Amino acid sequence: MGESADKQVCWCFGYTVADIEADLARNAGRSTLMEGIAAAKAAGGCRCAEVNPRGR
Repeated sequence: MGESADKQVCWCFGYTVADIEADLARNAGRSTLMEGIAAAKAAGGCRCAEVNPRGR
C-alpha cells in the first residue's frame, strides 16, 4: 500500500493500514474487514463524520 502501517483507515471501527493488509494476507487477497465496513455503512452504522477528525 505504501502508507504508514499505523495510519487509521476506519475511525468507526479502529482499523489501520496494517489491519487491512493482514486481513488481505489471511484471506487470499480478500478483505473481510473492508466488507464488514461496507456492510455496516450500508446499514447506517457509519459514524465517520462524528469520530474522524477530518469529518469523513
